[in-house]
Amino acid sequence: MEKAKRDQRATARSIADDIRAQIRDGSLRPGEVLPTSRELADHYGVTTRTVSAGIDVLKVEGLVVGEQGGRRRVRASRPITWNLTKFELGTRRDTAVMDDWATAIKEAGREPAQEISVATEGASEDVAAWLRIQPGEEVVRRERLRTVDGQPFQLSTSYFPGSIAQGSELMEERDVSRPGGILAHIGHPQRHVRDEIGVRMPTPEESERMNLPPGTPVAEHVRIGYGDTAPVRVMITIAPGDRHRLVYELEV
Repeated sequence: MEKAKRDQRATARSIADDIRAQIRDGSLRPGEVLPTSRELADHYGVTTRTVSAGIDVLKVEGLVVGEQGGRRRVRASRPITWNLTKFELGTRRDTAVMDDWATAIKEAGREPAQEISVATEGASEDVAAWLRIQPGEEVVRRERLRTVDGQPFQLSTSYFPGSIAQGSELMEERDVSRPGGILAHIGHPQRHVRDEIGVRMPTPEESERMNLPPGTPVAEHVRIGYGDTAPVRVMITIAPGDRHRLVYELEV
C-alpha cells in the first residue's frame, strides 16, 4: 500500500511537470481552459484522483486556477507597472478627480476605480511606531480597495494622526483628490518618504477581498510620509505578485 501511494505521488508530480512545461513553452496559453480530469486521465493512463493531485500542485504554484463548474484554466493576468520612484513625486499627477495612482493607471490605458472606507481608531503598535506617536493615540484610517479594469489590484490602507485628519476632507468616504496631493492641500505636505517592501503569503481576508487564487504571494509596500517635523501618514499597500511589476529608478 505504501509503495502504491509513493507511485501515485510520483505520477502526480510527473503530470504537474508536464503541464507546467506546456505552460512555460506557450503550448498552453494564459487563460486557456485545461482538458477535463477524465480527458487528462485517459491521456496519461492514470486515475482522475491522480490527475487532481497533479493539478493541485499547479494550483499551489499559482499556475492554474479553478473556476465554478469545475473548470480549470491557466492563470492569465495583465500586470501593471507600478513605478514607485514616480509615485507621489513632487510633481504629482493628481487631478481634481483622480489621485496620483489612478491618474497613472489611466495614462497606461487602463480603467482605475477605488472603494473607500474611513474610520477613527486607536493606533496599533506598528502604526504608532511609523507615525512616532503613542500606541492607542487617535488615528484616521482610510482603506481603499483599488481595482483596474474591474479586477482588485491593491488593498491600500493609510493612517493619519487624528490631529491632522480630523475635520478635513480625509474624513470623507469618497475619492478625495487635489492637485499636488490632499496632504499638501490641507497644509501638511509630505517632504520625503521612506519605503519598506516585504513579500509574503496573503491573509485569508486579503485573499477573499482581492479574489486571489491559491498560491499567490503578495508584496507589502509600506510608505511613510514625513512632513516638516514628523510623519504625516503611513500607507500600507498589499499588491498581488501576479498583478504588479514594481519599478524603481535611481541615479548612481
